Order: sequence, then C-alpha cells, then structure tokens
Amino acid sequence: MTATSSDNMVTEAQANDLPLLRAIKTPADLKKLSIDELPQLAQEIRNAICHQVSKTGGHLAPNLGVVELTIAMHYVFDFASDRLLFDVGHQCYPHKLLTGRLDLMSKLRTSEGMSGFPEPAESPYDLFSVGHAGTAISTAVGMARGDSLNGEEHRKVVSFIGDSSIVNGIAMEGLNNAGTLKRQFLTILNDNGMSIATPQGAMASYFDRVRVNHMYGDLKKRAHEVLQRIPGGSTLEEAYHRLGEMAKAAVSHDHMFEQFGLVCLGPIDGHDLPTLIEMLTEVKDIDRPVLLHVKTIKGKGFTFTEGDATTFHSPKPFTVEGCRVEVKSSGRSFTSAYADAMIDMMKDDEKITAVTAAMPDGTGLTKVMAEFPDRTFDTGICESHAMDMCAGMAKTGQKPYFAVYSTFAQRAMDQIFQEVSLQGLAVRVCMDRAGYVGGDGAVHHGFMDISMFRVFPNAAILAPMDEPTLRAGLAFMRDYNAGASFIRYPRDNVSANPFETQLTPFELGKAHRVRQAKDGKPSVAILGLGTMVYIANDAINELEQQGYSVELYDARFATPIDIDLVQSLIEQNIKIITVEDHTLIGGFGSAVIEAAADRNLDTRLISRIGMPQKWVRPDSRNKQLADNHMDAKAIARRVREVLDDSTESITSKSQQEAQA
Repeated sequence: MTATSSDNMVTEAQANDLPLLRAIKTPADLKKLSIDELPQLAQEIRNAICHQVSKTGGHLAPNLGVVELTIAMHYVFDFASDRLLFDVGHQCYPHKLLTGRLDLMSKLRTSEGMSGFPEPAESPYDLFSVGHAGTAISTAVGMARGDSLNGEEHRKVVSFIGDSSIVNGIAMEGLNNAGTLKRQFLTILNDNGMSIATPQGAMASYFDRVRVNHMYGDLKKRAHEVLQRIPGGSTLEEAYHRLGEMAKAAVSHDHMFEQFGLVCLGPIDGHDLPTLIEMLTEVKDIDRPVLLHVKTIKGKGFTFTEGDATTFHSPKPFTVEGCRVEVKSSGRSFTSAYADAMIDMMKDDEKITAVTAAMPDGTGLTKVMAEFPDRTFDTGICESHAMDMCAGMAKTGQKPYFAVYSTFAQRAMDQIFQEVSLQGLAVRVCMDRAGYVGGDGAVHHGFMDISMFRVFPNAAILAPMDEPTLRAGLAFMRDYNAGASFIRYPRDNVSANPFETQLTPFELGKAHRVRQAKDGKPSVAILGLGTMVYIANDAINELEQQGYSVELYDARFATPIDIDLVQSLIEQNIKIITVEDHTLIGGFGSAVIEAAADRNLDTRLISRIGMPQKWVRPDSRNKQLADNHMDAKAIARRVREVLDDSTESITSKSQQEAQA
C-alpha cells in the first residue's frame, strides 16, 4: 500500500486537510494508528511538505522519497530513548513532522520556524545539527559505544544514510569500525539512485546492479555459505539464525558491505510500509551490526518531482499549472554567471578543466558539462578526493577549477595543505555560497574560508563584487601559477554596477577605488570585500546626505593585502573600515591589521565589520546581514561612530605625544 502520484500541485484545501498528521504530537501518537492508516498519513505528510516548499523553497525531492521509510522507523523504534542519526540531514522533514513540529512548518527555514536540517535546539529527537555528508555512521558508532559504556545497551542505534553519502571517506571509515561492534547497530542505506544530481563513480554502478532483489529460495540457500566466507562469519552466522523469515529472505549473498563484517539485507522496497515495518521489527533486536539496503524513489508522490528530482532537490518557490511547473526566478545569480564565464574560458583555453563534488547543479557546472563533457568531472560527495584529483591534474599541466560550496571546501583542508600548497601547485578553488547562505543556516554558512586558506604560502584569495569582476578574477586565476588560488562569492544575484569607474584587470594584492569622496579628502575609507562593496555603497549614499566624506574601495583580495594603499591612507590620517561577509577572526579585516602592524602603522585607525562569532539560524540572507549589523544601515552607523566618537580622541592623543 503506497501513496499515489499526482500530476497536480497540492491545493490549499489538501494542505490544510491533515487529520492524522495534526493528531501526532509525538511518535507515541503514530503508534496508535493501524498499518492500514499509514498510507493516508504518508500522503498528508507529502502534501504538507510540498505545499510549504512551493511557498518558501526548501529541500523537496529528498524528503518526499523517505516518507514511508521515516514512518516505519518511528513506528518500530522508540527514538525518545533509541538513537536516530541522520546523514546530511536534508531528508529530515518527515521526521520533524512526526516529532511534533507541524506548527513550525509554516515558517520553514527561518529563525522562528523549522530548520531545514536536524537541529537539537528544536527537539530532543534531533541529536546533531548536520548538513555535511558521511558523518552519521561514525557518530552512531560513538553513541553505541558510549551507551554500552554507560550500561544503556537497551538503547537501539540507527544511522540513516543515503547512497550518495556512503561513498564519502568518513562513511567508509565509520562502516569499517561499525563492523567491530558486538551489539545492536542498524545502518539504513537509502538508495534512491540519486545524489543531489546523478550519482557518480563505481559505487553508483554497483548499486544499480543490486537494486533488483534475488528470489527467496536462492537467498536462503546461499546465505549460510556467504556468512561462513566473510570475516567474522561465524558470529554473523549466529546472528543469521536469529533473523525472522523475512529478514532471512532478504539477506544479500554478495553485498559488498558484508566484507565490513555486517549482516546485509536487501534491497527492499522503501515505499512498501507493511514490509518495511515487518523487516525493521525483525532486525531491531539483532545484537550484531546490520545494514538494511532500502530502494526508494527520490521525489516520490508527484509526477513533476519524480520526473526531475535534480531540479526539485532544493527548489526556490514554485507553482504548478497542469503539467507545467514554474520555479520563481529572482534574477541572475553568481552561480549562473560563473557557469557562463567558465564556458567562455574553456573555449579559449583547452587546458582548463572543471571539477565538482556532487554539486553540478548547485555550482553551475551542469551547463558546463553539456558544453565540455570530456573536461568536466563530478567525483560525487568526495571533496578530499576531488582536491587531490585537481592536484594530480595540475601536476600534468592542466588548469583545474574546483567548484565547491565554501562550507564544503573546508572538508578538503588537508589536501589543500599537503597535495596542493606544499607542492606549489596551481589549483583554482571556486567557492560558491560564501558568507551567509540564508535558509540552510549554520551548517552551510561559508564563514571561515579566508581564515583557513590564507595561511598557505603564495595563496591568493579573491572576492568579486559583481559579474564583471567575477570574470576578471577567474581570468587572473587562470594565469596565476605561484600557488593555490581561491575565489569566493555568495548565494545571491549579481548586481548592476552603479560605479562610473572602468573595470581594470586584477593585479595580485591590489585594490581598486570605485567611489571617491564627494568633497576633497575623505575622513574615512571603506575597504569592501566582494559584494559587501555594494552594501557599503548604499551606506555611503546615506552618509553623504548627512555631510560625511567617505571613499570606497573594492579590495578584490583577502590575501595578499594591498598594504601600500593601507599605508597611504593611514599616513594621511584617514580612518579605514574593512567590511566582509566572513568571520572577523582571521578574516580580511584581521589580515589588514596584521599587514599594517608589520609595517609599524597605527592600527588604531582601522575598524572592522564582519560576521560575529556565533551560530546564525536559518533566515533570508538579507535578514541575517541586518541582524548581525552588516547591512547598509549598520555600516553607516559604524562610520558615524568611528568619526564622531573616536576621531578627536585619537587625533588629540597623537598631538599630545608629538608635543611631549
């Protein structure tokens, strides 16, 4: 019994008609329902999710695909006591609705509503804030060991991971360790044949081969032979005998993860609720590590999501009219601008290659792949491997550009250190989603890329303010061979340039003045990094009306710093304010102060605006900037504070020192 697909959008009436779902305040209420009522509950959950995401955006297809599986997990286990660990976390909406958070759904991905990822601050049913792949098995192993040490082995442990995440190196490390456990431990592998886009690599091909389950008789006959051949087979043979008939029938005689010491079951149908419930009931008390391979359909429940799960992985608000689906557009994004720039460069330079780690759509490389299929590579969710692969290509004379979210670039930190920077290789890292990312919240904010990567010798970190400077920055990186180069840009639209200055090519470590002071010598100069230049420009519009004299520079580089410019401004007693969408700790502003201190310049004339040291919850990017004093009003206020409150004190102190 499964929920049926629909060609049309969920109506307002359907979205509000949720009698079973509204009655569920905790999973204990779910257990009061009969199995025959669960398909209706599944449809209500799908309707609620689809309707809300169509209004606000969010993760749609991955959540629609795990509705029955999530219902079955909560129906069998008691996660008020048992442990449920999510991997990535973008398929947790059904879990949240079953744990009493329907009332938070209307403000999805805002600070007042439901986060799009597991969030312990919301509910004790969320154990970790997770938005990165590969972590669930390792944290689950840790909880299993911790519970055992605490004398609480009665707590069942379940890790829930997708087929795209399990190829991650951390997941493999976790599985390797999970196989040594001598207690209950269940890993559920959600195999939907999709990552965010089409999955890549040999593992994906393997899953394609095993998705059709074997006949019962064949499995039952060969399972004993298999268990005797694998490491730890004798103990697994004992576990096999404790399985129920359905679980015995589902033992996979050639599943690759048996080599890790796991009892492997499946694949089974992830949308067949009675089968899921019976299977989970049979395996939940097995005191050995078990892997249950479940086949699901990403986007299950609606024709338009099943047919285009990549587009509807995490869409913006959308509408459905019959067979036509329209995703709302808010303008040209940096991601689109990056894709077009890469295509143009790859046409001119056959040595340029493009690499992504499972994010071809999110980074714009889907468009590039269509143009250059032989020079564009998707490694799957393997950022460390992707970075090392880029190092290898760079060693052969290729010019690799690795397109990756800022929040995921940090996962390749060691590879940037060892295989790229230490070797002096010119790998080019293009970091989308730098700064605040809006609705995805703390797990995805790109807040520390500058502080991590500027430590490397000869590293160049660029930040474009718009599409022309994005293109100019990428062109600079093409010819920069002294070491690794990085370019960072936000999840935002490119702005129309209001400045009258002519675009000049990027020159290593040199800023560019984009706005002169209105009346002679400025009292303060703002060094803006990236798109913060435009926000600072809005602040100056306000300040000039109030009689303040301010100059604006596009810093262009977070490292190396334009120290000659900084020295010139300080020697003229012009105050400097740095503005960046990055943490203040170790960021662009810190680099300016350090460079000034190295030249024995008066660093008291330098002030900084940037991300505060705190976790920022989901909301719109503009609201996150405003709430953290990084919008135009806050910048204007800071300029007034610097000029009105500290100018006289600093100047008079300097005069007193000179007289003495």
